[in-house]
Amino acid sequence: MTVSTFDQNYALDLAQVTERAAIAAAHWQGRADKEAVDQAAVDEMRLRLNAIRLDGVVVIGEGEKDRAPMLHNGERVGSGNGAQVDIAVDPVDGTALTARGGPGALSVIAVAERGTMFSPGSLVYMDKLAVGPEAAGVIDLEAPVKHNLEQVARAKGLDLDQLTVIVLERSRNQEYIREIREVGARIRLIGDGDVSAAIAAARPETGIDVLMGIGGSPEAVIAAAAMRCMGGEIQTRLWAGTEQQREYAADHGLDLQRVITTLDLVGGDEAYLAATGVTSGEFLRGVEFGHDQAVTHSVTMQASTGAIRYITTYHSLARERGD
Repeated sequence: MTVSTFDQNYALDLAQVTERAAIAAAHWQGRADKEAVDQAAVDEMRLRLNAIRLDGVVVIGEGEKDRAPMLHNGERVGSGNGAQVDIAVDPVDGTALTARGGPGALSVIAVAERGTMFSPGSLVYMDKLAVGPEAAGVIDLEAPVKHNLEQVARAKGLDLDQLTVIVLERSRNQEYIREIREVGARIRLIGDGDVSAAIAAARPETGIDVLMGIGGSPEAVIAAAAMRCMGGEIQTRLWAGTEQQREYAADHGLDLQRVITTLDLVGGDEAYLAATGVTSGEFLRGVEFGHDQAVTHSVTMQASTGAIRYITTYHSLARERGD
């Protein structure tokens, strides 16, 4: 049962959570320690979340796929009073990117009404198709790649060779890559960070038109919250790459053929998303350090109003230390 108890605008509160997690992670940029990146961001995110006036349950947690330090599924966060919400967190979407000094890592959090977020359990991958508001309503995950790209091109008033499709560079996505090339669209391959990639597909300033391919299912839920806010669309399908995963799906009544829509992933009347760049990418600039200062670049989104706010914050590290 959906419980709608939002009694305040949480956008700025959530941005402050992702800002602090991003700063903590960015201290480890390029130092080849993925676990330290995760641990720093998780610890800071948990601390900041617990200071917010809400009664939250983590539905999409950190560590399920990467076996990382966790804000685990089912963990209660927040002050314990206020809005009753589901929470999806990715303290660093792109831990490996951050550890090796690569681009496009984010700290991100999504919040929706209690009981409205989809939980994929241990099925950590999904086949995904995501577009911005211009092409929402014209895509079909069950249709061929060519059909979907023709539909998007028509909706956006572009030729096929003007489309840019962003895809995770994985062996499981080689067929997607081959078909996109056959159609003649441009491809932007990324190593990690498909939350950022999905959001980029819905923002006109990024030059990305479509997200395609198999990526993380927790990231799909977070991306769906963003699509609710931006007016875009994401369609997904659970993907089981091993016999063990297929058995898990059968045992838990999870239909691997079902197309899971934006509203299936994040329902209800209200949702929020906040994200802060850890390392610079298509969507947000990363954390910039100066003398006793950190500069963060964030975005907040709200589903009910469609409000999208970009925030640049200057943090005095000396004052925070009490110097």
